[in-house]
Amino acid sequence: MNERNVRPFSKRDEIGYVFGDMAGSFVNLFVDAYFLTFCTYVLGISPAWMGSLFLAARLWDAVNDPIMGSFPDRWMLGKSGDKFKPWIKIFMIPLALSGVLCFSKVPFEGVALHAWVAFVYVLYGMSYTGTSMPFGAMASVVSTDPIDRSKLSRARSLGGTFVGIAALSFVPVVCFDSESNIIPERFTLLAVIFGILSVVCYCLLLHLTTERVREEKKQNTEKFNYGNVLKAVVKNRPLIGVMVATIGSMLYITGSNQIRSYVFKEYYGNTSAMTLLSLASVPIIIICFPLVPKLVAKFGKKTTLMFGVISSTVLSVIIFAVKIPNVYVYSVLNVLAMIGQTVFTMLIWALVTDCLDYSEWKFHERSDGSMYSLYTFSRKIGSTIASAGVSFGLQAIGYISGNNVVQSDATINNIYMLVALIPVLTCVLELIGIGAIFNLDKEQTKEMYAELKQRRE
Repeated sequence: MNERNVRPFSKRDEIGYVFGDMAGSFVNLFVDAYFLTFCTYVLGISPAWMGSLFLAARLWDAVNDPIMGSFPDRWMLGKSGDKFKPWIKIFMIPLALSGVLCFSKVPFEGVALHAWVAFVYVLYGMSYTGTSMPFGAMASVVSTDPIDRSKLSRARSLGGTFVGIAALSFVPVVCFDSESNIIPERFTLLAVIFGILSVVCYCLLLHLTTERVREEKKQNTEKFNYGNVLKAVVKNRPLIGVMVATIGSMLYITGSNQIRSYVFKEYYGNTSAMTLLSLASVPIIIICFPLVPKLVAKFGKKTTLMFGVISSTVLSVIIFAVKIPNVYVYSVLNVLAMIGQTVFTMLIWALVTDCLDYSEWKFHERSDGSMYSLYTFSRKIGSTIASAGVSFGLQAIGYISGNNVVQSDATINNIYMLVALIPVLTCVLELIGIGAIFNLDKEQTKEMYAELKQRRE
């Protein structure tokens, strides 16, 4: 690998990376948070069937993701010399379209309706892989400097956060009436708006961010060996640790987002409080943005992450063990627990690029697109466990699909317990992944980058 003599890394690249994460988040976060809600309340599909769909879609991803992830490692498109940007251009329109289709109230019934829901969800999953995989792996070719990559990781964490605060926090206000009933056409309208914003943000990413690192042209003619990639992944202990922790993180991101509307609607009868909960995360971002880099500089990424995860664990256990009757007290405790997860989100992408470099350092094997697709698959595993678990959980506790349906008291109480259990499981997996498996501490990371720099020079 060699770095081109182009304009140096700057704030422009960071801003571009913020837009890149916003682009995917407009569709991804909306689908993750409300697709299950839309299908159960609006389309009347049972939670158990949705759980089966989520599992089946992930089985397809097990085949599809590694194949799509290897595309940039196998083929270079166009004459620009860019490795990842051309693939984003191909898939950004299908992603936006799939988001709209996911929230369309179609005139189908029975088998046709279920087939339609399965089709649009699989289309969404493949399109999201097609954009998110090259976007995430692109950090490795924007700069080889670990500080620059930490800045990109922080920038990436801001993108989804901005979307979550500025856009998704108002979904309950827009899509639910004063009685907390769903307004289906509002979901469709928002899906169209979010799709347009997604494409615009991807265009800004492509314009502002530069791929500086070039690989030798021989990769286009040599036969790509995916077996070598898999062997390197199995021996990459830091990457395995990050994948375990990420599965936990996705339980929180996907599971909590998907079922949050149920607890506010059914248990508290106050969906507008969801907006307050989202907006309350603003001061957390303001505090963490300048503080996290200082903590990393002093203690290293791993130790900083552990501080955050342990604090989240304590608060999550309290929420689970003690039922909170007041919606605002419940929201405050969730906001405080969110601090640790915010730290995790800000740093996890920097850890992923460290893991890619670890493979080059230890095994002289570097296939960023393929390795990153395997990491992305771990995120989908976490999302699947969350989605399927929530869906089957709702079915098990007696939830009845359909709008304006009155749930039993036992079901409503169990919804609270189901929601509160998810963050606890999240923290357990993060403690195992980062605390027990991930083995790149501050000193070893410095040693790795010093040796890699010497090799590359």
